[in-house]
Amino acid sequence: MISPPEQPGPLPLDRVAAWMARQRWYANKGATPPLEELGRVGLDTPEAGVAVVIHLLLDRTPGSSALYQVPLSYRREGLAGTPDAAVLGAWDGWTVVDAPADPAYTASLMSMLRTAAEGRGDGVTARAVRSAADTGWVADELISRVLTTEQSNTSIIYESAARSGDPVIAKIFRTLHDGANPDVELSAVLADAGSNAVPRAVGHIVADWPDSGRPDGRARGHLAVAQEFLTGAVEGWEVALAAVREGSEFATEARALGIATAGIHGTLASLLPVRPMTDDDIASTARRMRARLAAAVAAVPALAAHAGALDAVIERSREAVWPDLQRIHGDLHLGQVLQVPERGWVFVDFEGEPMRSMRERTRRDSPLRDVAGMLRSFDYAAGSVAMGTGLAHATDWVDEARAAFTEGYSAASGRDLTADRALVDAFEIDKALYEIVYEVRNRPAWLPIPVAAIERLAARARV
Repeated sequence: MISPPEQPGPLPLDRVAAWMARQRWYANKGATPPLEELGRVGLDTPEAGVAVVIHLLLDRTPGSSALYQVPLSYRREGLAGTPDAAVLGAWDGWTVVDAPADPAYTASLMSMLRTAAEGRGDGVTARAVRSAADTGWVADELISRVLTTEQSNTSIIYESAARSGDPVIAKIFRTLHDGANPDVELSAVLADAGSNAVPRAVGHIVADWPDSGRPDGRARGHLAVAQEFLTGAVEGWEVALAAVREGSEFATEARALGIATAGIHGTLASLLPVRPMTDDDIASTARRMRARLAAAVAAVPALAAHAGALDAVIERSREAVWPDLQRIHGDLHLGQVLQVPERGWVFVDFEGEPMRSMRERTRRDSPLRDVAGMLRSFDYAAGSVAMGTGLAHATDWVDEARAAFTEGYSAASGRDLTADRALVDAFEIDKALYEIVYEVRNRPAWLPIPVAAIERLAARARV
């Protein structure tokens, strides 16, 4: 990859900041960022009169600083049909637009990914890594469109103009972090191993940039990832909601999801380092669970009536046989799985809990955290429908789904989840306590869902 022959000059940062403040992916809503450009790298494009440049812009908002990837397309002439929200304006003889809206950028990005190209710019280097699983299934002559529902990233769908081959989705990470992005790392590990439970991979782009806080003055992370776009897939959350509303059987799907979850855990444990839980690890986990309990009681004082029973579960869990620490999904729920025709469950979005730092998200953790996340998600599916309809069968539905998932996971993993009930309960309590604090702050109407779970788990502890 080479930089375009014609390079734009310095960015008018005030104009870019005003545009960024209106974008869905900009985190500090209601503020205009004080920006500093850390560096840039150009993409090669065969189209004359067009320059495509990836800018790395540091938002220096006190207490909320963040590094953003802002790819821009510069044209000597405008681009017809560009959405108004993607247009930054004109300066120095260029018409400037958000690059994902420009076919010149999307074509350059895909070319970079498929040829494993690299480039050096002003302070930034970028290199594409092609997946070992990309065996030519991606079609040529692709046309692109931007998804408009994305919040924190920007996703581009590539489809064959000749309607041949399978479509591709490329995710552009708007907020950059030092360290490997787990969504890229884990999905690539699974795809390269031939797992059918994740989308097939095309490749990803890594970069490094100036960072005075790093020992060598450079930070390294992912800019983008491209993988199979699953046509006809339905989000697990929607599948579950429909089943609750209709009172239809979901146990078969839940059992298959338990088997698939165990398969993901098994593959990751076989390919990436694992280590046994030490006494110190267990003690540290218990302390964090108790801190979460204290925070939830502070947010909802009525929970104090259950604090003793919940604390007893946490204490009993310390005597259980804990599974090894390993890489996990990290934020598993029904919204992170897709039901794909003739393929079954496929797992997506391995980024982990968004409020955790990238370093925390890439640490090894207990696979029971994923198990607890899915068990809680069944509760949420049934609870959200019951809130609006009062369906009496919602409780039976969630009990059947939870039991089927547990049975499927146990059978496939070789670890009987019912044998270590206190341990599984402790992780589910921890997740429900997190949900309580979240709902108090963000969705008070949904608070009864996790509170009901805490009451159920506390009652079981008293038996």
